[in-house]
Amino acid sequence: MRGSRPAIAALHDEAEDVDQTDWPQILALYDLLEQLAPSPVVTLNRAVAVAMVQGPAAGLALLETLAADRRMATHHRLLATRARLRELSGDPAGAAADYREAARRTASLPERRHLTSRAAELDARRRP
Repeated sequence: MRGSRPAIAALHDEAEDVDQTDWPQILALYDLLEQLAPSPVVTLNRAVAVAMVQGPAAGLALLETLAADRRMATHHRLLATRARLRELSGDPAGAAADYREAARRTASLPERRHLTSRAAELDARRRP
């Protein structure tokens, strides 16, 4: 378990950008981490890796399991992650709504600004 988190961080660090990230390897490490130390945050992070390997719909399906978990159901990070995966899946209206709701739920002002900005960018793209 101790080696999984540093290995995941190292893979992210080695990549020049998100497209160069070794997502299959990161997913394999999250699979291992979820077996050894399951937690909602591990599942949340694994959902991102699943989305990057198998597509956003697969990641969104995994996030649905967290929506039923009372520890995560109202957490802004779940909503922000769902927003990004909805954005990647071609649902800008749903993504913008999730970004706005995540912004309402975070206590962090920088996060609130970022999430609100993401929602506004998606809204602006949808306007004629």
